[in-house]
Amino acid sequence: MELTIELLKKLCHTIRWSVHASERIHQRGIFREDVIHAIKTGEIIESYPNDSPFPSCLILGVSAKGKYLHVVCGCDGEKITIITAYFPTEDKFEPDMRTRKEK
Repeated sequence: MELTIELLKKLCHTIRWSVHASERIHQRGIFREDVIHAIKTGEIIESYPNDSPFPSCLILGVSAKGKYLHVVCGCDGEKITIITAYFPTEDKFEPDMRTRKEK
């Protein structure tokens, strides 16, 4: 199954939150509504089609307050599982927040 942003936007009402994701977003001051908003406004910037147990991707979107937000999620075709979310920084990404910097 190929993940598309259209599919993820359609499934925003069926989100599973991993324990890791719940802990990390809380630590980072990110709210669930920010993650949902980022999916609804976002684009897939990296795809991981061979991830297990199902394909996953990195989305660049914006939080409810308009800040760039990265969301890593997987999808089984029926539900989205949020793996983690974070505010990208220029020490790891180019100013467009889409492109990883070379190490």
